[in-house]
Amino acid sequence: MRLDKYLKISRIIKRRTIANEACDAGRVLVNGKSARASYDVKVDDILELQLGSRSVKAQVLSVNEYAKKEEAAEMYRVLSDGPANL
Repeated sequence: MRLDKYLKISRIIKRRTIANEACDAGRVLVNGKSARASYDVKVDDILELQLGSRSVKAQVLSVNEYAKKEEAAEMYRVLSDGPANL
C-alpha cells in the first residue's frame, strides 16, 4: 500500500493530501530514510513523522487496505511521541 494512503487509513494523518505534501516535503522518514508518497509500506517498517512542533515514531504492525475506524489503531504501534528534535 502506498505510504500516503497508509497514513490516511491508519488515521495517523487526517487527510491523504496532507500526507502526500508531508512526504514531498521530506517530513516522513521510513527506516531512517526520506520516503516518497509512492513508497510501498511493509510490516515492521518504522515511520517517523515530523509535523510542526511534534514528532511521532511508529512501527507498522499490519497493512489493511480496507480498515474500519475501530481497526485503525491496531495497524501501528507508537514508539515515541513528543516534541520535534529540530
